[in-house]
Amino acid sequence: MTMQRLTSILLLLLSLLPFSVGAFSCHNSIVETGMYKQEVLNRCGDPENIDTHIEKRAVNNSAGVSQYYGGTMAYPNGALNMGQQQYYEIDIVVEEWFYNFGRRRFQQLLRFENGKLVDIKELGYGR
Repeated sequence: MTMQRLTSILLLLLSLLPFSVGAFSCHNSIVETGMYKQEVLNRCGDPENIDTHIEKRAVNNSAGVSQYYGGTMAYPNGALNMGQQQYYEIDIVVEEWFYNFGRRRFQQLLRFENGKLVDIKELGYGR
């Protein structure tokens, strides 16, 4: 078997696989992570169900010594920063949209954080 024929067969097999993780087909359009809610709404219409809640996220901002001009950074009062750590929490607005496309297609659960699609989970067949 020639290399060209083997490549053609491989590409054909890959085209039969479902979309990559983080994407699915909706009314002949592709929906993928990174899209905004309005883009998904325009492509798929209203979801069957929306669950909204707020999650707290811890943010640990460490300023290592090597980040500052050779290891130190002078402050206006003459003090030196040899590495500083900040901890705080931020609120993330989470929406989970549920789509049911019928018995012949998988249901989809879409997770938005602050209005941006961050995760797509493929569930079982719809009803």
